[in-house]
Amino acid sequence: MIKVLYFARLRESLGLAEESVDVNDGIGVADLMALLATRGGQWQQEFDGCKPLRAAVNQTLVTNDARIHAGDEVAFFPPVTGG
Repeated sequence: MIKVLYFARLRESLGLAEESVDVNDGIGVADLMALLATRGGQWQQEFDGCKPLRAAVNQTLVTNDARIHAGDEVAFFPPVTGG
């Protein structure tokens, strides 16, 4: 089981700030995104790869090939730009 957090537009679009998700140990971030996209609707729109997203595992920014293990915390958020 992992804890998944949603920030910014994801929180608004999905109507959810966090949840626990049961996944196979060692799943990749990209695989988790694909799994979430299979929920359809807003989930598919946000996680199908067309909109830019960043991920952090245990509060460390990671690439989509990073592995997730039981007990990890995964956060998804849109990229941030500054001025």
